[in-house]
Amino acid sequence: GHERHHGGDGGDLSCVCELSALAHRTSPHPPTPPRVLRAAVALFARNRPHQFLGLQILNEAIKTRWKVVPEEQRQGIKNYIVQKIITLSSSDEVMAAEKQFLSKMNLVLVGILKHEWPHHWPEFITEIVNASMSNEILCENNMHILKLLSEEVFEVKDQMTTAKTKTMKEALNSEFVKIFQLCEMVLNSSQRPSLLNVTLQTLQRFLTWIPLGYIFETSLINLLTTKFFPVPMFRNAAVECLTEIAGLSEHPPEYDPVFVQLFMSFMTQLDQIVQPDTQVLANAYMDGGEETFIKLLALFFSSFFKSHLRLIETPEHQPALMQGMLYLIGISEVPDNEVFMICLDYWHIFANDLYSSETAFGSGAGGPLNLGGMGNGAAMGGGNARKQLYQQELLTRVRTVMISNMAKPEEVLVVEDDDGNVVREIQKDTEVIAQYKTMREALVYLTHLNYDDTEAIMLDKLSAQVDGTHWSWNNLNTLCWAIGSISGAMSEEEEKRFLVIVIKDLLGLCEDKRGKDNKAVIASNIMYVVGQYPRFLRAHWKFLKTVVNKLFEFMHELHPGVQDMACDTFLKIAHKCKRKFVTLQQNEPAPFIVELAQMVPNIISHLQPHQIHTFYEAAACMLSERSLTTGGVAGSQPLEREVCLESLMNLPNSTWAQIMQQAGVNLEETFNNPETVRELVKLLKTNQRVCTAVGPLYIHQLSKTYTDLINVYKYYADQIHLAIQNQGEDAYRHALVKAMRSVKKEILRLLTTFINKCGEPEAPPAMVANSILPELLAPDMNSVLGDYNRSIAQVRDPEVLTLYSTAIAKLPMQSNGGGLMA
Repeated sequence: GHERHHGGDGGDLSCVCELSALAHRTSPHPPTPPRVLRAAVALFARNRPHQFLGLQILNEAIKTRWKVVPEEQRQGIKNYIVQKIITLSSSDEVMAAEKQFLSKMNLVLVGILKHEWPHHWPEFITEIVNASMSNEILCENNMHILKLLSEEVFEVKDQMTTAKTKTMKEALNSEFVKIFQLCEMVLNSSQRPSLLNVTLQTLQRFLTWIPLGYIFETSLINLLTTKFFPVPMFRNAAVECLTEIAGLSEHPPEYDPVFVQLFMSFMTQLDQIVQPDTQVLANAYMDGGEETFIKLLALFFSSFFKSHLRLIETPEHQPALMQGMLYLIGISEVPDNEVFMICLDYWHIFANDLYSSETAFGSGAGGPLNLGGMGNGAAMGGGNARKQLYQQELLTRVRTVMISNMAKPEEVLVVEDDDGNVVREIQKDTEVIAQYKTMREALVYLTHLNYDDTEAIMLDKLSAQVDGTHWSWNNLNTLCWAIGSISGAMSEEEEKRFLVIVIKDLLGLCEDKRGKDNKAVIASNIMYVVGQYPRFLRAHWKFLKTVVNKLFEFMHELHPGVQDMACDTFLKIAHKCKRKFVTLQQNEPAPFIVELAQMVPNIISHLQPHQIHTFYEAAACMLSERSLTTGGVAGSQPLEREVCLESLMNLPNSTWAQIMQQAGVNLEETFNNPETVRELVKLLKTNQRVCTAVGPLYIHQLSKTYTDLINVYKYYADQIHLAIQNQGEDAYRHALVKAMRSVKKEILRLLTTFINKCGEPEAPPAMVANSILPELLAPDMNSVLGDYNRSIAQVRDPEVLTLYSTAIAKLPMQSNGGGLMA
């Protein structure tokens, strides 16, 4: 790039230097001496790196300092940029060689326009259109400029004020006739492919905002569908324009026939290009290099159907409509998630729309949601007639594609990694969770429309897993996630019939398949499905018992993720079915919780601490069920909840007692042993989770350990205080001190939880206040308050404040004994 500029722009170049120097003087960075800068910018026309640097400086300066530049210099800069752009875009050779530099120049020009147009440069549109008429190469770059301008005004939300954007929108609208005539002229008569393509792309940007007359009362749609869409070179740009038009929904009804015509014409041309066969579409997408075209097709159909489906639900247009639906479902079956997401967006709306139609007509209410003008759509009659129209083949294929592509729900923790290993999920993928929710909704609507069909597809896929013809982790996963997702969409009778088969088959698979990974995948699917159907489990005690025992079995399965899921699912089921576990069931010697309490050591022997906490929370959750008189075998004795809680806590309580006994013999050796400190934290966490779940009943457990808790708290408060006195403030960073603080924090959390949960009948607040407050308000140096007061900032526990604010909120502050005030 050694070309020099034409004579006559030397003065303009000096304006550029001035502006650049100005930008640098006021920038937050150290100023560059203007002389050096001028020298750099003077190289503008000579040396490429300098030119790019010059443009960058210029662009920044225009953004921030344009208003303070004298008028004469602004004019000079404008002229310089315009001349430079004309020079660079006057011949193919130069334009090809200078492509990058030219596009940077275009951006600078649009930056100037944002300040100058329309007020100070009203004739800009006329000038750019006239220049374009004279030279096709120039015209091509000008289209790029117009496209950038449209994007800046209508899409980018940046520094421009609303008022400024509004003025520019109005100016573009009023002058659009000239731009449109230019586009029309190019599309009708140009033979230059690159110019035609950029014109179509520019037009696509304009279509979002131009007055509708330009679209519906000109030859534009016809040109797009019959001239450009059939030609491979222009196909994608044409489909993008047509998609923009297809999505227009706020328009007067007299344009409805034009939309119908657009669709019919599009279908005629598409028929010549590709057939709606899944394999053909998949090959074109995967290997045929038509990836973008297939995506654009999906966008076109989903945009058109979203806004105008009712217009073509008429007897005469029905064949074309069904053909269009076949393309969309064919594209949905292409094995690629990005394409599938485009289609899913539409199927979700479609299923909702059909379901709304059917329920609205079924209940004798008015018409369904009118999506996109009734037009002749009413000819299709009620919701049932609409459903019949799509029932034959389409809805079955939509259900099948939903089931085959079902996204992973949040509760599933066992996943396959990129190397094909089955592992525990490390991080939640929010996109996948959102996709699951959309798919679940769509599938629930589709199931309501025809339950038998959904069931048939699912059972068919299940038998292909059982007999091994289509066995794979992915096939089993998507099927089970889909089965779990439609919980609630069937009647209780249907649900029972269906789940008995599903659960038996899955348990059978678990027995038959060999290999750790296979077992882990099947286990995670059993757990997800049963966790989704509490109504079925509540109604069938034998299944519920089998399922829970299976979960206990999975708690010994050391495969990553399986134990976590087993504990989470157990908690979920305990919440949803708690009454079943605490009342006597048919043919059982005692309520299940009694048996469970005795099995605890065995069940949790292979669990990690965090899993043990979840297990205890689930078991305690069962004990929070109060109505123990119903739900069991008639005439059975109600459960003694206090005795049961004691039996459940047997294991942690005996460990606690052991530690306290050792401490009685040798205080420091016991409590300063890191192993003991860790054990105490675990025990306290278990207690806190049990307290959360069981509520006021926990008072029986707390009364056994309260004195110990306070003594342990005081001991560690003194130890931390001593450490800081003897070793300086940094002692709070030592591992043992940190661990001791953890014990204090857990004691505070446990007390806070209990005060928060206290209530009738076991733990009335007044009684709790009398037993707990004297200790909490004691003024000793190592009591909770005294210790907080004497501690340095780094070791003051915020949990102390939480404890007191909870006590103030929940407990009466006057004791019956008189003078105790908070």
